[in-house]
Amino acid sequence: MAKIGVFDSGVGGLSVLREIVKLLPGESYVYFSDNAYCPYGEKEQSFIIDRAREITDWMLFKGVNIIVVACNTATAAAIATLREEYASPSERVSRLTQGRTDHIKFIGMEPAVKLATALTRSGVVGVLATAGTLAGEKYKDNKIRWEGNTRIEEHVGEGFVELVESGETSGPHAEEVVRASLQPLLDAGADTIVLGCTHYPFLREVIQGIAGPDVQVIDPAPAVARQLLRVIREEGIALSGATNDSAGGSAPDANAPAGDFLFQSSGPRDALDRLSHALFTLKR
Repeated sequence: MAKIGVFDSGVGGLSVLREIVKLLPGESYVYFSDNAYCPYGEKEQSFIIDRAREITDWMLFKGVNIIVVACNTATAAAIATLREEYASPSERVSRLTQGRTDHIKFIGMEPAVKLATALTRSGVVGVLATAGTLAGEKYKDNKIRWEGNTRIEEHVGEGFVELVESGETSGPHAEEVVRASLQPLLDAGADTIVLGCTHYPFLREVIQGIAGPDVQVIDPAPAVARQLLRVIREEGIALSGATNDSAGGSAPDANAPAGDFLFQSSGPRDALDRLSHALFTLKR
């Protein structure tokens, strides 16, 4: 059984964990919500790197053997450092894992710009993301690479993270907050909207309702889950045997044990407990 670590600035990464569990239902999961410092969007890069290191060290102590940085801002700010410091064989990783392994692989988030440019009919793609993600080199490189004849419009999802963390994912106030950031993209002609923050899928119904049925809304989490499975296989990490992918691997076994979960946060647990219990069947 693989032990998979997933972390985010708050509960947004649960949208990614949800897709991972669909694909790998029998594995062991450790989730960390860094909600004491949420949102990451406008934090200094050095601060986010320090938080990512601390969370990674904690996860290694808990026995994880692969980590998903389920936060677009943390991916942009810290994943290169994490890969340099932990993903190559080192004595440090061996010490942190009590000799279980000498390197850790990291899977990061990436706004689905490539897919969006292929799907748009109007030739205009809208990207909703945090300020940190939009300022990151990874996003800028992807935009330059895939923009081509497509125009990519961007807007920070102002207040989106706070809505999700407070559990307010529907209703008049949520619609007002979402519309303020989404409408400029729609007015610019975007017919495809990329969700560039893992909190935003929890507002997908509101986003789709405002955008209308002819606008496609893209969540990159399923692609991240598939990439995780590819890396697990490349690394030779043992799985429980139950996978729900259509390309390789074994078919789900109805008798296979359900995965187990550990949820931790750096701040109050209310939002994490509420959403994790709503999304996953947890052992009581």
